[in-house]
Amino acid sequence: MGEAPVIWWIRRDFRLAENPALTAAVESGVPVIPVFLFDEALEELKTAPAWRTGLGLEVLAGALEAAGSRLILRRGKALPTLRKLIEETGATSVHWNRLYDPTAIARDKEVKAGLKEDGVEARSHHAHVLFEPWTVETGTGGFYKVYSPFWRAVRDRDVAKPEKAPSTIAAPSGWPESDSLDDWKLGAGMRRGAEVVRPHLLLGETAARDRLHTFVEEKIGSYKADRNQLDLDATSGLSEPLTYGEIGPCTVWYAGAKAMSEGKSGAEHFLKELVWRDFAHHLIFHTPQITHANWREEWDSFPWTDDRRLKEIRDWERGVTGEPVIDAAMREMYVTGRMHNRARMLVASYLTKHLMVHWKIGLEWFEDCLVDWDPASNAMGWQWTAGSGPDAAPYFRIFNPETQAEKFDPDGAYRARWIAEGYDDPTDTALSYFDAIPESWGMSPDDPYPGEPIVDLSEGRKRALAAYEARGD
Repeated sequence: MGEAPVIWWIRRDFRLAENPALTAAVESGVPVIPVFLFDEALEELKTAPAWRTGLGLEVLAGALEAAGSRLILRRGKALPTLRKLIEETGATSVHWNRLYDPTAIARDKEVKAGLKEDGVEARSHHAHVLFEPWTVETGTGGFYKVYSPFWRAVRDRDVAKPEKAPSTIAAPSGWPESDSLDDWKLGAGMRRGAEVVRPHLLLGETAARDRLHTFVEEKIGSYKADRNQLDLDATSGLSEPLTYGEIGPCTVWYAGAKAMSEGKSGAEHFLKELVWRDFAHHLIFHTPQITHANWREEWDSFPWTDDRRLKEIRDWERGVTGEPVIDAAMREMYVTGRMHNRARMLVASYLTKHLMVHWKIGLEWFEDCLVDWDPASNAMGWQWTAGSGPDAAPYFRIFNPETQAEKFDPDGAYRARWIAEGYDDPTDTALSYFDAIPESWGMSPDDPYPGEPIVDLSEGRKRALAAYEARGD
């Protein structure tokens, strides 16, 4: 294949700018082979994230072609698949950007050790977060378990200036064979829901940068005041491209910092939310059990149910609990693949407290349905709301869906946007829910809305508090 190339191993970094692994590969001065693997990590992805990964790869492939390169796809366990590709191409080094969840860490350790054993350079780079987990320590040398001091520790730190995208990427004299993305069938599980969800997606680096620009120019000033309003489009909408690395965190940071220097009042709070994402990755790195076990071990004896046969769980998943703001939020997720952050807290509190269902049930449903699913943020969010996690909301903070709806959806616009039953002229978004869901659910917009909620809010609250008081720790 001529001059020995370098492999850029793509994971959650579907971008050309602010990409240290790509930059290092290009600066090596030799041909670059961009590779994405359907490996052990991708095998774990559930329905919506797997589908969204495939769509992101389609856009990335187009960007690479515009830069004179192409995307190579291979399926198989990471180390042997990379070894085979190295044998085929004569590549002498592999570059990638680090991730911090336990699956990625285990995979990357094996790859790095195996390639070094083979005499192949294996270099990982910092790109997915602002501050790598091991670089932020308390005064005693431990890791932060509470967000506020974490924020104070990093807010004045220097953030790496994002590199520009390379105008061209040197191609090898011959390309290795590539799998077909269609053959991977990453969207198979979406079935008819794909057609409904796709128009709501924010795909690719260009779209992400445009969204950031619009947010900073038009919305960041009122971000702190309006970000919890369910009836407003007041948030950045960047969780999805950040998940797939279609925009880098440093790019977002500098845009927010510039807005703050210009006196835009909501900018600092926006930066705090960006660092909240870092905090999630900080925690998943230091306490990987957060993805599957109570972060606070004293909650192991708490009497949550995890019986997935319960009708109440199905009603929650399908948005027919009889609590309109809860049902609207669950339907928003099924139609768009995302959910407003305030709504995420409400549905999580309702499930774990009013219904006394284990947070893992909700975590797994989100993992299946969210296009912006992130292992760190999802785990921390569920455990924070449930009370079992770090920096957790006290268990006795039980969000009341009715009062929350009055405060954050005062005119009912959010509920009307996502619920069709009972409305004379339901919105298109509300009706589209019935086009997205499995036909086996047997739901229709002509059905009556549940006459009675599946749990009385007052009784549910009393039951949850009684269980909390009986913990004995």
